[in-house]
Amino acid sequence: MARIGLFGGSFDPIHYGHLRIAEEFTAAFALDELRFIPTARPPHRQDSLLSSAQHRSTMLQLAIAAHPRFVVDERELRRTTTCYTVDTVAEIRAELSADDSLAWLIGADSFLALTAWRRWQELLEMACMAVACRPGFDLNNWQNHASPALVAQVLPKIQTLTVPHHPRQGTIALLPTTPLAISATAIRAQLAAGQSARYLTPDAVLDYAERQLLYRS
Repeated sequence: MARIGLFGGSFDPIHYGHLRIAEEFTAAFALDELRFIPTARPPHRQDSLLSSAQHRSTMLQLAIAAHPRFVVDERELRRTTTCYTVDTVAEIRAELSADDSLAWLIGADSFLALTAWRRWQELLEMACMAVACRPGFDLNNWQNHASPALVAQVLPKIQTLTVPHHPRQGTIALLPTTPLAISATAIRAQLAAGQSARYLTPDAVLDYAERQLLYRS
């Protein structure tokens, strides 16, 4: 039985905030493999200007090259239509055996908006959902700010505040993470202004971005 984790995002560029969460996700769920899935056409960012698929994939490969359990899954970059998480998870689930477990990482802010996602109920049927939470999070506070549908249909599925030893489809686990105030937006802005972004992202990523003149005004 294999334990597979999924971590999607724009990764434009990938940085230490992403990598630390990935490390904690992998350790907490005892993952055999964590797949970074860079998206090409996220439905919530139709007007955003992203670096090319090739550049983002290359920076990801450079960032994770030394980690034996991290891999890049480029399936969304090959799509010509809008990428929806439910389609990606369904495709991967179909490729795995029935004994394999699948855990999908989602940020707390995105989780609170889950009921606005395309066919969100199916996501809960196909994988365990790992919600990345900052220290000191308050589940009761979530209930005060979440949509009625989330409060009624999703939050009751959170049975424990600890990560399950054997993540199962349909379960939701809250994953405490180390807060690192690093953002891809800030990195792009710093590089555009000719400022240093050293120690915010791996040197190999930063050197590549500088050689390719990415994010320059």
